[in-house]
Amino acid sequence: MSKTKTKPVLEVRNLSTCFKTDQGVVTAIDDVSFDLYPGETLGIVGESGCGKTVTSKSIMRLLPEHLSFQKPESRVMYGGLNLAAATEAEMRTVRGDKIAMIFQEPMTSLNPVFKIGAQLEEALSYHTDLDRKARRQRAIDMLRQVEMPEPERRVDEYPHQLSGGMRQRVMIAMALCCEPEVLIADEPTTALDVTIQAQILDLMEGLKNKFNTAIMLITHDLGVVAQICDRVMVMYAGRVIEVASVRDLFHNPQHPYTQALLRSIPKSGGRQKGERLPTIKGIVPSLFNLPPGCRFQDRCEYREERCVRDEPLLEQHGNRSYRCHLPLGGAQ
Repeated sequence: MSKTKTKPVLEVRNLSTCFKTDQGVVTAIDDVSFDLYPGETLGIVGESGCGKTVTSKSIMRLLPEHLSFQKPESRVMYGGLNLAAATEAEMRTVRGDKIAMIFQEPMTSLNPVFKIGAQLEEALSYHTDLDRKARRQRAIDMLRQVEMPEPERRVDEYPHQLSGGMRQRVMIAMALCCEPEVLIADEPTTALDVTIQAQILDLMEGLKNKFNTAIMLITHDLGVVAQICDRVMVMYAGRVIEVASVRDLFHNPQHPYTQALLRSIPKSGGRQKGERLPTIKGIVPSLFNLPPGCRFQDRCEYREERCVRDEPLLEQHGNRSYRCHLPLGGAQ
């Protein structure tokens, strides 16, 4: 992370996104706040359905407006612009240029009927003054930067002609072609084998160091978090429950849910033959029927009466914050 951590490039405050459903309005992410700094990689982790992807799409304003809305207090500050209240015209000047996103599944994110080069050039045609020849050369250069083999040939191929790892490299090239200040990566290594996964992560790290890009990495893989992230934000049932540096989070988790996640990581050695891998009992509560008090209380082994009665606030403690009445203080 950048040593001169002075001003965030992105400030998210009280971000709450609701969906309209047949059962009524449900709040998918509730009062999410965090900062993202230049040259920093912030990991966002949690079980499926905890709100990681909704958070990223809310920032980018990519959720369908007829099905979703953000509460009035939501603020997503980039420069002097509140993206949560920006017009669609203002969002188009930011989206893909200043803030870019790598989507989870490249095969469904790339248009199957257009060549790779045409899709790379689309953002350049909108956000730059480059002519057609210069855009094509820029597309080839970007494919070369993401270590695509034979970029001069691949630029004229269709997505179905590329492997999964190659398609993911195309997605990264598309996201970085305008040299954004913020890169949001939603499960960028899902469905890739471990060798290609390592290459993609090394590639993202190298490009971040080159361009000083701030990265928001959404993942369920804590091994990936340990490898490339500077800070971690843990989410549960639409809420932020802990934010800390990678070192603090892994060595001294404060929230019982964070501790349970870390215990669930498979480790080589240290277990008896036949010993079961620790799991978190129960399931994430339905957003339509959240429990009173702490949202994790039904699954927490440390629960007390006040955990059932009162929902804890997300409070700052030094360089970290957590939402818990009974922080673990290093209990492992």
